[in-house]
Amino acid sequence: MRKILFIDRDGTIIREPEDEQIDAFEKLHFVPRAISSLVFLRQHTDYLFVMVSNQDGLGTEAFPEDTFWPVHNFILDTLKGEGIEFDDILIDPHFPQDNAPTRKPNIGLVKKYIDSEEYDIKNSFVIGDRDTDRKFAENIGCRFLQVTTDPKEPFSSTWDKIAAIAYGGERKAELRRTTKETDVFVSLDLDGSGCCDIETGLGFFDHMLEQIGKHGMIDLTIHTKGDLNVDEHHTIEDTALALGECILHALGDKRGIERYGYCLPMDDCLCHACLDFGGRPWLVWDVHFKRERIGDVPTEMFYHFFKSLSDTAKMNLNIRAEGQNEHHMIEGVFKALARSLKMAVRRDVYHFELPSTKGIL
Repeated sequence: MRKILFIDRDGTIIREPEDEQIDAFEKLHFVPRAISSLVFLRQHTDYLFVMVSNQDGLGTEAFPEDTFWPVHNFILDTLKGEGIEFDDILIDPHFPQDNAPTRKPNIGLVKKYIDSEEYDIKNSFVIGDRDTDRKFAENIGCRFLQVTTDPKEPFSSTWDKIAAIAYGGERKAELRRTTKETDVFVSLDLDGSGCCDIETGLGFFDHMLEQIGKHGMIDLTIHTKGDLNVDEHHTIEDTALALGECILHALGDKRGIERYGYCLPMDDCLCHACLDFGGRPWLVWDVHFKRERIGDVPTEMFYHFFKSLSDTAKMNLNIRAEGQNEHHMIEGVFKALARSLKMAVRRDVYHFELPSTKGIL
């Protein structure tokens, strides 16, 4: 079955002006990296390219067709000159208040694809810039990739990230690890925007785990219920084991990743967290504490956390911290790990190979 890219036009391929009408050539500006990413996807995948665009009031006095088609055809000619041709172009002229079945997020325009057994809708994508595009994807039953230059926005992706996901697949994973001592649920997206939902019963531990998601640009959910009536050991250890295993699953075959990754200063401290996703777990730990606890976490558990994480993620970790304030030291370590993860998991679809002379990681 053929997969489809349902691609919006305004705000996705070309910038959308304030009046939301591209009715003059001086308003036409392409979104950065859109053309190069679409060229790559056209050359290296067999997706069907379907443009789906709402053009409010097209054909009315406020938006006559003779101002639309010259610019639209120029866009198509420009894309065609770069090797990007659409297999289908679907345009709806209705206003939102018309509630037409063919206007996104309604699915009338694409029903012929949804109803056909020739297409793999579940593994297709809608690429757009608005919540209506996201809802459109939900109504179709496929996945959504949002174009935005603001990394703080939910569902955010640059065109480079979109190309990597559409070509190499999503890098999401989730698992539940249940023992007599703990119940841990972890869900993550390595290509996320740093959205976190973390609850382990240990406030300082939650704060540290949030550093991994926020500064690593990883969407991260961790819910842990552990035997804190005994002590913190099982909760921290099992959370680390589950998180490491989830990272390993999300990485998949590791093609195209940078593999290596980071040091950063935090006030009086300098923290190193260098890693290698080479498949051989190892931990070098050079962090020394005088305090017995930081917040509600025993300091001896930090080594254990990173050892467990390294084991199940199958990564080499070399961690070192210098400084006086021990809160700053360990927070700097978690932030350095996050930045190292962000660096190491970054994919380059233009060099989509295993970063190893062995041919395996």
